[in-house]
Amino acid sequence: EAGRNPCIFCLSYSAISQPAQRIMGGEPAPSDGLSWPWQVSILYRDQPICGGALIAEKWVLAVFPNRCSAAHQCAVRPCLVLTSDIQQIILHPTYDSDSSRGDIALVELKSPVSFTKYILPICLPETSAKFSMEESCYVTGWGDIKPGVELPPPLTLQEVKVPLIDREKCNSLFNATQHEPQLHNPVGPGMICAGYQEGGKDSCQGDSGGPLACPCDGHWVLAGVVSWGIGCGRPGLPGVYSSTPFYATWISQHIPNMTFVTCGKDGTTSGKSEVNGREQNSPVVTLLLVFFTLTFYEMLLSLPSAHLLMGYVEFVQNLGTDAFKLLY
Repeated sequence: EAGRNPCIFCLSYSAISQPAQRIMGGEPAPSDGLSWPWQVSILYRDQPICGGALIAEKWVLAVFPNRCSAAHQCAVRPCLVLTSDIQQIILHPTYDSDSSRGDIALVELKSPVSFTKYILPICLPETSAKFSMEESCYVTGWGDIKPGVELPPPLTLQEVKVPLIDREKCNSLFNATQHEPQLHNPVGPGMICAGYQEGGKDSCQGDSGGPLACPCDGHWVLAGVVSWGIGCGRPGLPGVYSSTPFYATWISQHIPNMTFVTCGKDGTTSGKSEVNGREQNSPVVTLLLVFFTLTFYEMLLSLPSAHLLMGYVEFVQNLGTDAFKLLY
């Protein structure tokens, strides 16, 4: 439409039609399209400007796409998987472009997407979630492979494994490398770092807003979104991400039915938190399952040898209703 500044929003699982930039030091994501089904790309005039993560049928978590100053300026163009008009872009009220404080945004789609094995949301951690430092996480996107260097076709989504770095250590790395007063302790409470002290693997220009996904009890959890960095992959200067747990309360205020998972200090979940009355899994269930397994095993050992020779299915069939009595 004449007079509009097109900002194209694509939900993509491996590649998009016109990507221009890539992750630094990474490798192509698997071509089966199943690895990162929440990956989102925001494009402006057919060119990607930042990434994002699908967190619900109508919601994407990203950073502020500064070329799209308002949702009504954004339009949709065809892309590989599907497209969606943008209903609104919600910036965090503390957003400050100079310090990168509050560098996080919620993007609401006009129509909900249909989940498939190629299009799925990523889990969100609750406010109290604690990720294990040195945990190997993955950042994905279409950012530069080096500062100012684009990857040529086939333009596949890139992934790179990076360990988490706690905020105190991250600030000490920045303080030892950068001596400008304004860069002293630049990593604030709402930020998390990931990368290698020796550099070489990092998010880069064009990856902003993209997901930092960490394993948590068999789930991939969105630990953060790409925010800022000094250069790309430079020694002693890891990438900095907006911490998703830090902004969990703000997210829940705008998406009341959102479910958050609880990650322990060892990077595993201790169950799911109850949000807005929604019933969640409890650790008690796990204890009951363990008790049932041990009881079943003890009963199995007490059986006559003739029973032990039977197959598992035949054995359960012969137990009949007695098998279910163990549950109650």
